[in-house]
Parts: sequence; C-alpha cells; structure tokens
Amino acid sequence: MNPTGPVLAATDFSPHARHAADRAARIAHAKGAPLALLHVLPGEALASLRQWLGAANAPEAQLTGDAREQLQRLATELGAARHVEVACSVTAGPPVDEILREAERLDARLIVLGARGIGFLRRLVLGTTAERLLRRTARPLLVVRQTPHERYRRVLVALDFSPWSGQALALARRIAPHAQLVLFSAFEVPFGEKLRFAGVDAATIEAYRHKARTDATLAVHRLAAAAGLKPAQWQACVVEGDASLRLVEKEQELDCDLVVLGKHGVAATVDLLLGSVTKHVLAEGSTDVAVSTAQEP
Repeated sequence: MNPTGPVLAATDFSPHARHAADRAARIAHAKGAPLALLHVLPGEALASLRQWLGAANAPEAQLTGDAREQLQRLATELGAARHVEVACSVTAGPPVDEILREAERLDARLIVLGARGIGFLRRLVLGTTAERLLRRTARPLLVVRQTPHERYRRVLVALDFSPWSGQALALARRIAPHAQLVLFSAFEVPFGEKLRFAGVDAATIEAYRHKARTDATLAVHRLAAAAGLKPAQWQACVVEGDASLRLVEKEQELDCDLVVLGKHGVAATVDLLLGSVTKHVLAEGSTDVAVSTAQEP
C-alpha cells in the first residue's frame, strides 16, 4: 500500500456518509494526502432501466449527471473547509466490487464509510456487504458513526496479542496521531465456575485469575514499548470477561471516540474471516470503528 496514496471515502449522500467524507477529509489533511470521493450507482437498477427504456435512455444519463454534480459540490465544500485536494469518481455496479476496484486503482491508504446510509451503503456495516468488503480487502477500513467536530481525542485499541495486534496499534497511530491511546485487553479464566465444581479451591482459582491479569498487563506494556509509545501517550485497560462485551462497555465508560481492532484470523486457512469481537463492535458499538486488515509476518 502506497503511504502517500489517497484516503477514499465512499458516499451515497446520506447524512452518515457526509460525516464519513468530512472525517476522511480531516484525516487526509492531517496526513498531507489527497481525498478521493466515490459514488456508486446501483448496477442492477440501471440494468433494469436499460432493459425497460433502451441502452441510450435519458433517465440514466440524468441520474449519472445529477450524481456527478452532487459529488462535485461535496468535493468543493470539503476542499475549501479542510484544505485538501479532492478527486471525484462516479461508477455503476455492485457496491463492494466498485469500492474495491477504486481502492486498488488509486492505491488508497484507507477506505472510509458511514455507518448508515440511504442507498448502497444502507446495510454496509451491519449486513453481509461489510463482511464481504473486509474479507476481500487488504486495506484498513474506517466506519464513521459520529459527527467529526474535532480530531480524535481518545482511542481504544483492542489487543489480543495475535499477529493482528501490532498492526491495529499502528493504524490507531496513523489515524489519530495526537490522541490518548487506551490499550485494551480482556482475559478470562478458562472454565471459570466449572473449576469450583471440579473441586478446585477458591484460593487456587484466584491465583489463576491473578496470573492471567498479570500476564495480560505485561503483554500490553511490552507491546507499547515495542511501538515506541511514551508513558504520556497511553494507558492500559486490562479487564476480565468477554472481550466483545467489555470492549463496548469500556468504549462508552472511557468516553472514547474511536475503537481500533484487527480483522482477526487464527490461521492461514481462515485469514479472510472476521473475528467475533470485530463483528460485535461493528454491530453494537456507538463510536467510530477502524479495522486493520494487516498482520505481522
């Protein structure tokens, strides 16, 4: 991926998509990168229109022209407000295919989407379209839920110390270089309450729990040190419980405005699957979510 490539924002002109485009423009400006705006006309609907009215029908031309004008107005607004170079593209076809094709053509450094939409992005986050996009791209994805009034202030970075964790931390620092980082790790005592029924005494279970917390805390500190983070730049957040649930809780409790996770594959044969934690945060979280699609060698 080209480190000087553009930030690509896909928009259907809905309010959430406008927020996403604004956030993309802010990130592009901060990184000295151009912004690329993409609008995808629904390929199936256009094909039906051609079938009804013929290949050279006026409504299709009108729809395309209107989309270009609307996209150009958005580009002009963002270019003036965020002091960033903006390029526009209107295409037609399956949304995921077109987003991926444009990202490859531009060698985009980041793909940015709104969390909700009125057109082709309507189900992009919570439906299968988002999962297909994340399975098929090697580029990081940012899903924007909030109005971007300012740069990111506090970022919750989910760490499970898999090969994805280091890249998730690196993505957080690229998107939010001035934010306070909260390095999150959740641990669970295997078999939990079942150990009591198996005759394991409470003191032994508590020692087991203490060791799990200590190991996770040390791992967080090692990762922060390896990333070159200074003490003032980050804090540890090590909790017990289900990572999916606790991550959403801490996002709200600590007033974070961005959560960053890895895509999470556990082996080469399932590298293209989304992890359950990532799925849960995309579906249940209330703040912006960035997903790193890279892992350490």
